[in-house]
Amino acid sequence: MNVRGLFFLLSGLQFAIALPSAASSFQATPVNVEIRAPGATSNITLKNDGDAPLNMQLRVFKWSQVDGQDKLEPATDVVASPPMATVGAKSEQIVRLVRINKAPVAAEESYRVLVDEIPDPTQRKNGQIGIALRYSIPVFIMPGQSTESKLDWSVQQRDGKYYIAATNTGTRRVKVSALQVKDASGGSVVVGEGLNGYVLARSSMRWVLPAKAGKLGLNGPVVVSARGDDGPINAPANASH
Repeated sequence: MNVRGLFFLLSGLQFAIALPSAASSFQATPVNVEIRAPGATSNITLKNDGDAPLNMQLRVFKWSQVDGQDKLEPATDVVASPPMATVGAKSEQIVRLVRINKAPVAAEESYRVLVDEIPDPTQRKNGQIGIALRYSIPVFIMPGQSTESKLDWSVQQRDGKYYIAATNTGTRRVKVSALQVKDASGGSVVVGEGLNGYVLARSSMRWVLPAKAGKLGLNGPVVVSARGDDGPINAPANASH
């Protein structure tokens, strides 16, 4: 399952997807789960603010990055318990996340939990279109020892498009926001003012640059600026064709 397109719908760390359903309101927290080994469990709280019970489905996916894009595959070593839940009106329910893989955590492991509202068709009124919500919650299982990220940036050209790419040779992911590329003459393009996404540990990610990036001097010195987990990012990017 390729989720790159979904990331552009990101608001914070949740998705709101328009689907035919009864009007409802729920929250899933926290928006980011970290489990430090030797720990193997954590909780997600489902909260229903509406006036009727809501049915929820939780699916856990292994999250990787292949050829500069996010990839999700059904996980077998981390499970949600229970995977289905009915949350009463004005109430909450706790769902446990459990790493059932007994192997030691050698490097940071990345997952996403998709929490979907399952609309009740009997509650839908004629002609009414509601909003079915989906939360996509990042889950990181970290080794017991400290980890750190290390990003190397490059400008790539493929099929007539320019990309800015980041390779993380470290053992901890990096969250990238407000990504911008500037050439030696001061020209710049903004890739996104909000969250651009993550570069997972020992992985690479790339973002397509706007069409006007072709007017920049991308074959010369280029500087990348962004916000990361630990503060501002200001780094050179090498040309790679």
